[in-house]
Amino acid sequence: MVCGEPILVTGAAGGLGGVGRTVVELLLERSRAVRAMAHREDERAEALRALGAEVVVGDLTCPQDVARAVCGCRRMYFAMSVSPDYLEAATTVATVGRALGCLETLVAMSQLTVSRMCALRIEESRQHRLHWLSEQVLDWSGLPVTHVRPTVYLENPMFTGLAADSIHRDGTLSLPLGAGRTSPVAARDVARVVAILLAEPHAHHARVYELTGPRSEDPSALADEYAHALGRPVRYVDLPPDRWADEVLPQAGLTPHVRQHLVTLARMHRENRFDRLTNTVEEVTGTPAQSVESYVAEHAALFAPVAVAH
Repeated sequence: MVCGEPILVTGAAGGLGGVGRTVVELLLERSRAVRAMAHREDERAEALRALGAEVVVGDLTCPQDVARAVCGCRRMYFAMSVSPDYLEAATTVATVGRALGCLETLVAMSQLTVSRMCALRIEESRQHRLHWLSEQVLDWSGLPVTHVRPTVYLENPMFTGLAADSIHRDGTLSLPLGAGRTSPVAARDVARVVAILLAEPHAHHARVYELTGPRSEDPSALADEYAHALGRPVRYVDLPPDRWADEVLPQAGLTPHVRQHLVTLARMHRENRFDRLTNTVEEVTGTPAQSVESYVAEHAALFAPVAVAH
């Protein structure tokens, strides 16, 4: 049985790693009433209803849709996929939330890169910039906002889809990361933190939560984790960035906005700007963040050799 006022979860139907959907599941497991906002009426919206969530279909850039979703909620999670509309959506949430005056807790998704950005920097991706600007708008709104800043996700195409392609092909982790260290975090760990911040807001008073995986390591050490998880050799190959951008990424079916974001992520890895490590996942949830090896073992089917038909 669910109880209490509904907690609004946006981006609930999808997004990188399904953070929003997992937040919905975790809150329902806690017997919390959940209102899930989905962008369209489809099978993913139906799946949310099947879980027990109230589903509201709408557009985060439409004030009327946001007002309809927020009405009656005191706690809200704001996130959407990598999109050029991110800032407009954040601004809409900020202005509508301020006008309605009902929100007591707003947990907003951001990125760890934002912690080292400022008004005049233009070295990050367009998506990073939108996250930075969104944080400014939400802070200026006066809403009771908590920013969650994960580092790069394990579900990011670099570490899952594109990594699987090269591991299938020749047993290599072929990425343009140089020797830069990184500490990718699993989307489920991010969702676990978000769910607790929504379910127990009065027990957590920090305004920013920076999330990483359990260790920061170079790409060769990452390849060793893939190898241990899969039980076969995997070695790191440092691809030239231009070749990766011009030959590999176009085959992944990504939008120009997402491609530009990934190219920038790769460059920043080469500059060792993802060598970050926090213990926040364990501090908030009581359970350590998932390792690369554990994640790959859990999703081994994605990295299994592709059978060749004869």
